[in-house]
Amino acid sequence: MRLVTPGDSAPASVNKYLLPHETQVITVRRHPAVLMVPVGLVLGGLIVAGVLSNTLAGDAGAVISWIWWGWLAVLAWFVWRVAEWSVDYFVITNQRMLLTTGLLTRNVAMMPLAKVTDMSFKRSITGRMLGYGEFVLESAGQDQALSTVDYLPYPEQLYLEVCEMIFPNKNPSDD
Repeated sequence: MRLVTPGDSAPASVNKYLLPHETQVITVRRHPAVLMVPVGLVLGGLIVAGVLSNTLAGDAGAVISWIWWGWLAVLAWFVWRVAEWSVDYFVITNQRMLLTTGLLTRNVAMMPLAKVTDMSFKRSITGRMLGYGEFVLESAGQDQALSTVDYLPYPEQLYLEVCEMIFPNKNPSDD
């Protein structure tokens, strides 16, 4: 089963990095679990700001204002992280793998499928519970721009799809 059907196209932010002769096979956004820490900080900061505001209720109005301005800064950082997550994609074409990241400064890491000599994936306990994993890619003794891709959804399915592309069945009659 393919994660992206042949009629689908990559998002516009990614499509401009595809070559005219490339065929998009898989396009996924990182798992929302990448936002766990920012969500925890926003909620924890809200609780701390609320408790401190309640504790300092009538004593220091200026201090309470600074507490809430601090929480708004954390909230703005959270919104930024969500915006960054929304434009990060892992794309696999018939010739290469691309990882596009960044909102203002766009980073595109790439590895040709022909250069991949070894690929594995890791799943932590949290990753197994929430449904994400990490790909570890290796090539023949070279440092590559794309060596690990973390927080990937459907890691088993992605792993099998990519392995089939890297190591195709030489004997189609064996299917």
